[in-house]
Amino acid sequence: MQTPCPPAFSRYQPPRNNAIQSRLSSPGPALSLSDADKLKYAAAARAIEFVRPGMRLGLGTGSTAKHFVALLGERVRGGLDVVGVPTSEATRADAERAGVPLTTLDETPALDLTVDGADEIAPDLTLIKGGGGALLREKIVAAASARMIVIADASKYVSVLGRFALPVEVNAFGLGATRRAVEAAAAACGCPGAAPPRQTREGHAFVTDGGHLLLDAALGRIPEPAALAQRLVAIPGVVEHGLFIGLAQIAIIAGSDGVRIVKRS
Repeated sequence: MQTPCPPAFSRYQPPRNNAIQSRLSSPGPALSLSDADKLKYAAAARAIEFVRPGMRLGLGTGSTAKHFVALLGERVRGGLDVVGVPTSEATRADAERAGVPLTTLDETPALDLTVDGADEIAPDLTLIKGGGGALLREKIVAAASARMIVIADASKYVSVLGRFALPVEVNAFGLGATRRAVEAAAAACGCPGAAPPRQTREGHAFVTDGGHLLLDAALGRIPEPAALAQRLVAIPGVVEHGLFIGLAQIAIIAGSDGVRIVKRS
């Protein structure tokens, strides 16, 4: 169930005459955006305000992060000096089209800020990520950053994680045994559920940018994310899981009543 942010959280309401309001209400391309996309755009636009010249940025993956990359490209074309590390091949392509200079973690191992989306955000800023299939690279980049900001529309802010199926990136070898172990780990943590392999729309196995497979664990409710994370990383066939714990410091959540800033306490 969606839980609204408490009144104590600061709110950002774009002035009606600023660039954000203009883009969202003008007769131009923004009119083609769905209501959800407008909220994602608003969250991404607020995140841009945290970017400073000279920053080394982690560039997230997904529909909300895509807006951030496009807006960042506008700033770069206006003279902003930054460099980015993409978390997926899709984001790399988006950044290249937008004109954002790119680097790698081999060349730039320490980042200042990562901005990424999420599939679910809990009040303590524990996240479920990986719906787009990039959770391993997303977590590596986030862990290499001094700060992580997560951006999302209000539907992603939940009281308890688990409504969205938890992605678990796994090695193809021993898939059946790994799936069984993942389901057993979830059951031991009080959230039993099936963890079938993800498939493409064409019915083929979904393969990540790293060449791995994904299990989508339909758990419904995850009462103890940290305990589940600990059990999952202990399974030999698990490469990484989509629980992001202690990585995000700020969440920017856009809803019909404006954009809210949620900070991890």
